[in-house]
Amino acid sequence: MTSANIAAHLPRVAAERPHQLAVLAGMPADPRGVEQLTFAALQRASDQLAWGLSSYGIGRGTRTLLLVRAGLPLITLTFALFKVGAVPILIDPAMGRTSLLACIAECAPQALVGIPRAHLARLRYPKPFASVQRAVTVGPFAPWGGATLDQLRLNIDAPFPLAEVTDDELAAILFTSGSTGVPKGVAYTHGMFQAQVVALRALYQFAPGEIEMPAFPLFALFNVALGLTSAIPPIDPTRPASCDPAAVVAFVQHHRVTSTFGSPAIWQKVTRYCLDSGTRLPTLRRVLMAGAPVPPILHERFQLILREDADTHTPYGATEALPVASASGREVLAAMRERDDPLAGTCVGRAAPGITLKIIPIDDDPIAEWDDDLALPAGQIGEIVVTGAVVTHAYVNRPQQAARAKIRAGDQIWHRMGDLGYFDDAGRLWFYGRKSQRVRTAAGELYTEPCELVCNAHPAVARSALVGVPAAAGYQRPVLVIEPLDKQLLTNADDRAALVAELRARTARYPMTAAIDTFVFHPSFPVDIRHNAKIFREQLATWAAGELASTTVVTG
Repeated sequence: MTSANIAAHLPRVAAERPHQLAVLAGMPADPRGVEQLTFAALQRASDQLAWGLSSYGIGRGTRTLLLVRAGLPLITLTFALFKVGAVPILIDPAMGRTSLLACIAECAPQALVGIPRAHLARLRYPKPFASVQRAVTVGPFAPWGGATLDQLRLNIDAPFPLAEVTDDELAAILFTSGSTGVPKGVAYTHGMFQAQVVALRALYQFAPGEIEMPAFPLFALFNVALGLTSAIPPIDPTRPASCDPAAVVAFVQHHRVTSTFGSPAIWQKVTRYCLDSGTRLPTLRRVLMAGAPVPPILHERFQLILREDADTHTPYGATEALPVASASGREVLAAMRERDDPLAGTCVGRAAPGITLKIIPIDDDPIAEWDDDLALPAGQIGEIVVTGAVVTHAYVNRPQQAARAKIRAGDQIWHRMGDLGYFDDAGRLWFYGRKSQRVRTAAGELYTEPCELVCNAHPAVARSALVGVPAAAGYQRPVLVIEPLDKQLLTNADDRAALVAELRARTARYPMTAAIDTFVFHPSFPVDIRHNAKIFREQLATWAAGELASTTVVTG
């Protein structure tokens, strides 16, 4: 009988492919060279840690906060925790101190496994860590007490017996990116992880033995289950947009990377570098990009860089439900040529295997029970809702947010994505923006994605953001914030005025954007930590309101 424990994939793959590299990091020119671990070695290392964790009192159901850098220790530790049945809490430490401490307190971790800096934070801010009973330091010393990771590596060659868990048993707590508020802890079960592995394999036809570069670190955990080698890239996971494109390209070429998953912010830089330097990436078979809408120009650039049988892909979803839908770059470009209208939005493809997608009317209030009459026909804009085996059922200690995001249908749960969109007549899903970021004017509602696509097509615009600032009678004034490609434009009033005139001519062509008459300029948009791609429009709205109140601003 197959174990429900998601960790069961590691001993299986280790038995099938013991000598294949499971994880590698670094380059020959690096001071430490290339670090690597085979699947057999990863299995042995995680077993030894599992024995040590279990003897230390970290076992089935122990909520364990992991504050460890991406790479070999994180992967080994996570599988060791899964093996003992503990519940890893995976959180972005770069989310900011206030949010981080609030999220830790919400989860009430019983154990902390972290680098010395994490333990120093525990000493400085004891209240959020008050529930911690076991402390493990990833480092040579633990002057604050507890054990070091090395001390827990027990020299036991016997395989650790996997904890017998059920499909619906809590496996991990993963946090959302916090693009529209304080990040939420999402409760993952072992069955949901298993369903994700099945869906990813079916969608992208991963072949065991491939070399995958997880630019989003947690994807390395799926790589183990899929039999892929994880090549940990030279990218700071808290600042992916700051990557050195030359270093990323060299890494891909040296390790002959065949697949990669990461933020479009990385590939904006890498594709520009490749085209400027005449570099191609012939080993890559697929590039998965997620975290924010992927602009068409990225798909077009990759067609010039990848080999003919390779393609880009845009898995659509969220921490609460992934994958939900997917489309290849060629499919996206063909669909956009077919529509030839920026107001169509961004095509995100068709439902992933095992997923049911619907569009329901836009409503900010909770919906307690599902009704089939909620579903809208093709062509009507509404909120995207989804159900299936990969859909999570709960947030950790956030009952109000859960009430707004979840709809019950007997034992089934529909998740409200918080995104707007519609189906076309061919059954493809088109993204229209976040529900909370729509702009409500006296003449009707405006949606971020189509309005921004009108402006983003201008060659002088790096990106744009539609925001609403307070206006009379509770309505909002629509403002398009422009981040110019050439930052020198910010200091030249004549150039700004000329660009505004050209943008106004573009927006005047379309009924949705015709009434937008206010444009302001911003040097660099605030974005989320995880992907560096989701625009914090709420922050920009506050900033724009201040700019419009200034007597010096030129709005066009």
